[in-house]
Amino acid sequence: MASNRWLRPEVYPLFAAVGAAVGICGFQLIRNICINPEVRVNKENRAAGVLDNFAEGEKYSEHFVRKFARNREPEVMPSLNRFFTDPSRN
Repeated sequence: MASNRWLRPEVYPLFAAVGAAVGICGFQLIRNICINPEVRVNKENRAAGVLDNFAEGEKYSEHFVRKFARNREPEVMPSLNRFFTDPSRN
């Protein structure tokens, strides 16, 4: 009976949105634990204290998405923006 209350077609978008949010949070958590140079999980690395490892920090912060988006225009739909703002189309 309880499954009939929650497994209605109207609730599917809610499950999708919550599932996507949990997935994004999980991805960020795993990414920070595994490759963030400021996070140290094991005891030997924590004992090292503050490290001045700028190369590793640069590698972490300059990931492929930033490199891809750096030289692009900050537009979501460039063709649609050009369609509505280009004066030669009138």
